[in-house]
Amino acid sequence: MPELPEVETVRRGLEPAMVGARFTKVTQRRPDLRFPFPERFSERIEGQEVKALGRRAKYLLADLSSGEVLVMHLGMSGRFLVTRDGATRVPGEFHHEHGGLGAHDHVIFQLSNGATVTYNDARRFGFMDLVPRSEIETSKHFASMGIEPLGNELSGETIARLFAGKRTPLKAALLDQRLIAGLGNIYVCEALFRTGLHPEAPAGSLVNKTGEPTDKAHQLADIIRDVLAEAVEAGGSTLRDHAQVDGSLGYFQHSFRVYDRENEPCLTPDCTGTITRLVQSGRSTFYCPECQKRS
Repeated sequence: MPELPEVETVRRGLEPAMVGARFTKVTQRRPDLRFPFPERFSERIEGQEVKALGRRAKYLLADLSSGEVLVMHLGMSGRFLVTRDGATRVPGEFHHEHGGLGAHDHVIFQLSNGATVTYNDARRFGFMDLVPRSEIETSKHFASMGIEPLGNELSGETIARLFAGKRTPLKAALLDQRLIAGLGNIYVCEALFRTGLHPEAPAGSLVNKTGEPTDKAHQLADIIRDVLAEAVEAGGSTLRDHAQVDGSLGYFQHSFRVYDRENEPCLTPDCTGTITRLVQSGRSTFYCPECQKRS
């Protein structure tokens, strides 16, 4: 599943094509994806202007002139293609042809600026919904969602407040979407490595006896933001069939220090450790037992 940086990369790629334009025609080619489309989906969108395109965790949010928000989730393999004059544009001087409608092109948005945005999803684990803007934070998608990891909300003090008294393994607590929304397996592994924290350490170990954040809590908050920002800047980490909105691949995967590097030497200078994999809640965790000792 695309992680937060991939979704932010898609948002940035879609923004120039969508914001300020009206949907002149919306073609819905099937009644459902992971869930059924909302009633009168195409009818409610056609003629509406996209006022803004935002992101909440791993969701894309298109604010419409009608007062509704088009909520979009990419699922496992969903992606958007932005087409003009039959070609899907890639940054720089390159482009590649998008050869007409494919079997997995499920929604086609035609816009007043001449762009066509196609939602393609081979596995159909993505979904779309329409929610009134006034109800977005209390909707089923976001009512129980935690804070955003990008921006000023995430801090050592926030981590101390969220993790105080928790014996939950640190990695599991960071992946709990009710606490911090949008963090995924890859970037949590990378952030814990850079902070020197063991993934099985109790989450509450980042809080001292007086309830204040430890130095590691402050460091972790800063490093999480740094890792995510680096990945967004690089275009995400692109796993398997997920690609950027323009069809090209992301490059952050070349910067992984621990993720998917089992049995390879640690990249920390002078460290003699070997990257180890363990399974937590059915998911692979990669870490260096020398750099990330469990205290």
